[in-house]
Amino acid sequence: MLKKVIWFTSLCFCAIIFTIKAQVPTRLDSNANALFLTPVLDSANLVVQRDTISPTLLRPLDSIAQAKLADSLSKGFGFPIFNADALIQNYVSKDNNILTVQKGDLLPKGDVWVLTTIMVLIFIFALLNQTFSKQLTAIIQSFFSNRILTNLNKEDNLFTSWLFLVLFVQFGFTVGLFFYLAAQFKRLGEVQTGFQFYITISLLIIGFYGLKIVVLKLLGFIFNIQKPVGEYISILYLSYFNVSLLFMPLVLAFALSPLKYGVYYIGIAVVLLLIIFVFQFIRAGINIISNYRFPKVYLILYFCTLEICPILILIKAIGF
Repeated sequence: MLKKVIWFTSLCFCAIIFTIKAQVPTRLDSNANALFLTPVLDSANLVVQRDTISPTLLRPLDSIAQAKLADSLSKGFGFPIFNADALIQNYVSKDNNILTVQKGDLLPKGDVWVLTTIMVLIFIFALLNQTFSKQLTAIIQSFFSNRILTNLNKEDNLFTSWLFLVLFVQFGFTVGLFFYLAAQFKRLGEVQTGFQFYITISLLIIGFYGLKIVVLKLLGFIFNIQKPVGEYISILYLSYFNVSLLFMPLVLAFALSPLKYGVYYIGIAVVLLLIIFVFQFIRAGINIISNYRFPKVYLILYFCTLEICPILILIKAIGF
């Protein structure tokens, strides 16, 4: 009896299994050439629920957003994409002989030799200061002190030494460089020659003032007034050397500044020259008049002939 119950139960169980398999449809996998069972979803029974928890940027795009994105990408990035082949073809196709140059004004530049000359003049003065420091200090102090000037006049060999000769030459080249920069500011035609024009100006200055010293000594010998003439020549030497000393920083600033500021440097130079020469002329006139009696008109004629006239001739010869 028990065996019959077991057989009947097994038959029922097998019947149920075959019934379930018969209800599931089968699909053929063409790639594997075999039958396998897959469940089929009923799209009518699917319910799509909206995702409200994920951020907007992380949600999947709908069909409208995907269409807009594809349309924007098809239009490009808004600027031409780099194409090396197109650039090469464009360069080769152009005529290399035709160059498009943009017009403009050249920036004015200073001459290199001007700075080199200034450095040489400063080096010479530094060398003199290192070698003749006491004499240079006495020369600068004698510009303001009559006592030190009297002591210098007693040293006859000092005014004929190499120190005064080098200082006189340095005075000529320093003032000559200032005149060259002033001519460059005025845009004179002679400036085009450059260094040659500068050498010409400097030699003219040295020649004019050297000739002036010779004429003064000759007049002192003719009229037998060597002592007052010697004192006056000493004052002239001091004026020249102090002008050279004061003009060094002025010339350096003039050379390194734009040309539009040249009018200020010329004005400063004129004021310095007037102060130095007027002060020394008054000083020399007082010393001469206090020791010698003669008509004052002679002194005025001398100043006009040997002081003012050479300066005017020099300015006219340069081309101002």
